[in-house]
Amino acid sequence: MKLPLPDPAAQASSDALKRRIANEIDAAGGWIGFDRFMELALYAPGIGYYSGGAHKFGAAGDFVTAPEISSLFSRTLAAQAAQILALSAPQMIEVGAGSGRLAADLLLELEQRGVLPERYGILDLSGELRERQRATIAQRAPHLLARVDWLDRLPEHFDGLVLANELLDAMPVHLLLWGEEAIFERGVTWEGDEFAWCDRPAAGRVLERALALAAEHPLPPGFLSEICLAATDWMAAWAGILGSGALLLIDYGFPRHEYYHEQRDTGTLMCHYRHHAHSEPFFVPGLQDITAHVDFTAIVEAGFAGGLDLLGYTTQASFLLNCGLTDILARTPADDLKRYLPQAQAAQKLLSPAEMGDLFKVIVLGKGIDETLIGFAQGDRSATL
Repeated sequence: MKLPLPDPAAQASSDALKRRIANEIDAAGGWIGFDRFMELALYAPGIGYYSGGAHKFGAAGDFVTAPEISSLFSRTLAAQAAQILALSAPQMIEVGAGSGRLAADLLLELEQRGVLPERYGILDLSGELRERQRATIAQRAPHLLARVDWLDRLPEHFDGLVLANELLDAMPVHLLLWGEEAIFERGVTWEGDEFAWCDRPAAGRVLERALALAAEHPLPPGFLSEICLAATDWMAAWAGILGSGALLLIDYGFPRHEYYHEQRDTGTLMCHYRHHAHSEPFFVPGLQDITAHVDFTAIVEAGFAGGLDLLGYTTQASFLLNCGLTDILARTPADDLKRYLPQAQAAQKLLSPAEMGDLFKVIVLGKGIDETLIGFAQGDRSATL
């Protein structure tokens, strides 16, 4: 695939990041794990993909998230948010809030339902994204901006709803290669002014996790895939923080038996650049997103270990239909074609198995909630985990 080249300013930023990563490789003795490469490519201060100034979301960016497609997504999600807030505490935290579109539209719908949270916290590492989020909320819901706080760190304790949309897929992953007699970790070296792959015997927590996976799911020699210790560590941290409430996570991924299936032998690593999906993480570091699918079984295990309960797991399509997407769509008269048709097309993209409907999953883990959540009243797939 021939990918478009960046403009000179963007290329200069990417070159600066390449030098930053190359220097770290040299300082580490000539090799770093791919997880560290991915962390720097996405989050290096000032020049990483999510910490720099590149436009990432929507038609002008590299990919489109569900909240950017239509406010239907956020307004429908509000039904589930309202139930969780009523069963726990009237406060929310969104982790990784992107452009701020989800926060703005969700707050507007919760206001219409008469169930606004007292506080809406946003936890985001990127100063540039914080400013964009503030501008989005000020433009779409200016009277609600005073309810929003930007947090610098995880709270020590929290009751209420924690929301994360497409967060876990952007957490750094280790790349593992299961061989005939050993398991290798795939890392990155610097050769001839370019990055190159280099495998070393896996060790420590990574090896321990890889051996457990191989025992649980026999993997053929040459099987390459990811392990995301960052995601399970994140879940464990929130399990220790959450009192009464829930974590609602929306992302693409699979149960473990599907993730580590013998036919998925090249893993799920994917890059997104100007609406092109490709598999070359060394291309223009800092200017493209790098993602991997989520092992939802690992997320549940980490939650269980921290005392969380699994409250539901299903496809995005089932979740949105359970939460009343068609009722919200019906608020717009079908004969008002100028307004109705774009929303109907957006609903199709959100729900269709060929689009986002089946690939994206919704999972909720929590404490102190005994009622069935409305988003999982039908089509709950928890048993597949």
